[in-house]
Amino acid sequence: MIPIHFQSKAIRSIRFLNKSHFPSHFQSSSFSSLSYNFVAFSRRSTSSSSNIWTSRKTDLTFKKHSQNYVQQHIRNITMSSAATIYEFEPLNKKGEPTPLSEYKGKVLLIVNTASKCGFTPQYEGLEKLYKDMKEKHGDDFVILGFPCNQFGGQDPGSDEEIQSFCQINYGVSFPIMKKIDVNGDNAAPLFQWLKAEKPGLLGLQRVKWNFEKWLVGRDGKVKQRWASTTKPEALEKAVTEALNDAKSEL
Repeated sequence: MIPIHFQSKAIRSIRFLNKSHFPSHFQSSSFSSLSYNFVAFSRRSTSSSSNIWTSRKTDLTFKKHSQNYVQQHIRNITMSSAATIYEFEPLNKKGEPTPLSEYKGKVLLIVNTASKCGFTPQYEGLEKLYKDMKEKHGDDFVILGFPCNQFGGQDPGSDEEIQSFCQINYGVSFPIMKKIDVNGDNAAPLFQWLKAEKPGLLGLQRVKWNFEKWLVGRDGKVKQRWASTTKPEALEKAVTEALNDAKSEL
């Protein structure tokens, strides 16, 4: 059985009791009886040769039949209904899951970063903001940087190289996570949720460029989003206001 470790009020449990219900690529003992906390699947085509499956809720089509693919897209769909950021577990620089529930009651600033971008010097401003808020509010403010190579190929290095670059050139002390995609089919579930919670101009649910920023309040919900052109120095007031909010009940 594929391990699925997320819950949501919007998700209902289903079972596939007959392995013949699956396309041939899925017909194995591990798929003969599955139970997911997930929306029900239905077959789009009645043709026996059809290997296309879709979710009734999201119309997501599975065109690539592998356990990893299914697991990833089940995760993506369930996470889109997350109530707060605390339901996510992005990977840290070592590739280990980091439960964001560890940050309950804190204010978070989420940034998609790059090492060879015109906005890369914003690392300096982010580090200053992080240290200033830490001095005034202790550990109640956290910045999480997520490297991404989707915009002009401006973060091509390995995770180790990116970590070294940030520390050597900008003295970054806030966490830089594992490199991810923020748009497209392989977009990290966290960023799918962030985009849905605070869409861009005209309601577009995509990231336009490096160094966009999302402010998450003590309640785990997105409060504001800023474009790449907004410098970290301009965020101090909004961050301070979020920090001055009463801590949510945990």
